Amino acid sequence: MYIAMNRFKVQTGSEEAFENVWKGRDSRLSEMKGFKQFHLLRGPANEAEGYTLYASHTVWSSYEDFVAWTKSENFRAAHKNAGANKPLYIGHPQFEGFSVVEGA
Repeated sequence: MYIAMNRFKVQTGSEEAFENVWKGRDSRLSEMKGFKQFHLLRGPANEAEGYTLYASHTVWSSYEDFVAWTKSENFRAAHKNAGANKPLYIGHPQFEGFSVVEGA
């Protein structure tokens, strides 16, 4: 299995708008071979730096299935308006990918 995550520093006060963007997306993930799960995670608020940490979390059968998603028309369609939401977060999303070594 492979887990892909993007971390977002969402500006304080923009949390609801950020969540609504994700809730309203037509990602078409479920149509992709090897897709298992998606979660949007809300982490702690960092009041001193003015953001709340979020992560998008997807689980795939394999790294190859994840790469196929990133090269697909479904991926392009799901991300076509991503630039319009940049005012909601600080900096660029930070990608992290993990191969599962052990799981239950």
